[in-house]
Amino acid sequence: QVQLVESGGGLVQAGGSLRLSCAASGRTFSSYAMGWFRQAPGKEREFVAAIRWNDGRTYYADSVKGRFTISGDNAKNTVYLLMNSLKPEDTAVYYCAADPGGNYRGPLFSRETRYDYWGQGTQVTVSS
Repeated sequence: QVQLVESGGGLVQAGGSLRLSCAASGRTFSSYAMGWFRQAPGKEREFVAAIRWNDGRTYYADSVKGRFTISGDNAKNTVYLLMNSLKPEDTAVYYCAADPGGNYRGPLFSRETRYDYWGQGTQVTVSS
């Protein structure tokens, strides 16, 4: 079984920063890509950022581009999300997800369906 665990959430004032972490367990697990999604109260879960391990290419939602940075360590199935210039609209539960690879899933990294494994989420609250 694969487990993903997020950490690093908390309360921060608008304009501040947080860094989220996600660690995966499982001795034989490897991933093609990992990503971050978020869900605010009363809203659908939305894509935030993703990283493709083979070339390190990153992908971002327009709403966070220029403010958030995704990085990680493929060998450890660990991914980070550095969030700068936080806004109240960023308040949400943030989820880590992993695409195990093994087949072609298309060019879009913003689709929830490409990711097989999900964490439990970590709360990020940005005060105004």
